Amino acid sequence: RVNEEHAISPFAFTMINGDIIHDDKAHFPGAKKALDNLKMKYYVSQGNHDMLTASEWQTQWLMPTNLSFTIKKNGFIIASTSNETGKYLCPDLNFMAQSLEKLKQKKNIFVFIHINPVKLTTHAVDCPELLELLKKYPNVRAVFNGHDHDEENIKTKDNIPFVFDAHFGGSWGTNYRGYRIVELYSDNSIATWVMNPMEKINETSI
Repeated sequence: RVNEEHAISPFAFTMINGDIIHDDKAHFPGAKKALDNLKMKYYVSQGNHDMLTASEWQTQWLMPTNLSFTIKKNGFIIASTSNETGKYLCPDLNFMAQSLEKLKQKKNIFVFIHINPVKLTTHAVDCPELLELLKKYPNVRAVFNGHDHDEENIKTKDNIPFVFDAHFGGSWGTNYRGYRIVELYSDNSIATWVMNPMEKINETSI
């Protein structure tokens, strides 16, 4: 379905925001083989069930656990919130500070981290230093989270939208098995909705 939508209205990229497999790293090659069928650039973040070391992650996905990149006037940050033991972690604060500073002149910054870092859900972590850091950069438009597979909404903390996506597979959580589309328009407004996987649901703006 993602490829079909991409053929109609091309995506800049697709993001798989953690929990790509469930604990057993022997499943990673098969998961990568499946995701390599995507017809566009894709990125991955490390979830608590993605139990690889940073070195193993680099070898498996050909990208680091923490990275930033730009597309035109927009900056994107991907940061790990776990490790090879599945521990819940705050994102690396030094990496986040350096990345936010590097992207401060961009029109927008979008952050992708698996575990919510401001304790907005039962299974979140509390990273007050990260929240204070994010608040210093008004061009941070949204923080995208996975992890809470029963959450598919947007929660706001100190005027920062935290966007939750439940899952595109698995058996626990919401009823949908789909993906979120985020569109950034020329007036810098943002619309987002979930495809379930063909029905549009939960349409809103950020």
